[in-house]
Amino acid sequence: MTRLICRPYRPSDADAVSRLFREVYGDIYAQPDVYLPNMISQHNAEGRWRSILAVDDTRVLGHAALCRDSPSNTAELALIVVNPTAQGQNLATYLGLELLRQSAFLGLKNISIKQVTHHPYTQRMAGKIGFHSTGLLPDYVPSPFAEPLPETIVMGCHLIDGHTRPLPDIPWPASCRRFMQHLCSVFGTRQDNASPPVTPLQIKQHQHRFDIVIQRLNKRLLEQISQLPRHWLISARLELSRHFARDLHSFSALGFAFTGLMPTPGDNGWFALFHRGVQPRSLNLHCAHMQRLHDDLQQNANAMRTHQYVDARIGSRSAA
Repeated sequence: MTRLICRPYRPSDADAVSRLFREVYGDIYAQPDVYLPNMISQHNAEGRWRSILAVDDTRVLGHAALCRDSPSNTAELALIVVNPTAQGQNLATYLGLELLRQSAFLGLKNISIKQVTHHPYTQRMAGKIGFHSTGLLPDYVPSPFAEPLPETIVMGCHLIDGHTRPLPDIPWPASCRRFMQHLCSVFGTRQDNASPPVTPLQIKQHQHRFDIVIQRLNKRLLEQISQLPRHWLISARLELSRHFARDLHSFSALGFAFTGLMPTPGDNGWFALFHRGVQPRSLNLHCAHMQRLHDDLQQNANAMRTHQYVDARIGSRSAA
């Protein structure tokens, strides 16, 4: 058997890395930059990506990278791909571990990861190397596996030794208390103090879904959200604060389901995730907490569809 080695990316690897993504995913990978070798080299040269490779004597067989949109103390472990001929050798795990080892030397405090749910392998690998699953991003991107339904993503977070990312020390609502206490045991807690906005209010359309980012929820903004078209599929990210119980109640009244947490762009803080409207599907997730969030989301969506059907029936009878 040809001996595999792990080494840093070199500019001369760009074509081979791009070819690897094409061999595994065809032309449907969610990150289009991988199809332009010049972009791969540019990202690595400018420090937005830190790629490492698994290679034999002739080919690039595996790739993974730490990705940062801007200089910060956080990064995402992403762009993990292994040639089918080299699968079963734990290459993805090895590449991920190597990048985590380098994280402390790069001044990083925590690493995030987006785990696909079409298969269990990414989730198993993430758990094996120290990531904790924190939230769901339902119907997030087109499936890289040529599936008709969009890919639901499990968010994960890994703390670099010596660093914390605490949650506010507040009473948690009964509906999610066990899950939030679990996250508190992993990431710690802090006294909740008012903080300056991390991200201003945003709303963007992402293919079939509308993404909203909210720093603080108030009555006026809640009324505006309630007036958005009912058929819109909406994902909301709200900065986690001492008002979480109230915010959860307010979003639930508008038909949103709570789907966990994800880190804010800075090196501290969390977003609470809320979602309205989702494709019916069954998933078997590696993390029991994520499984419950998924099941609750599906039940909420089924209840909303039933409610809309009944309203439509009543409306048609009234018109007759």
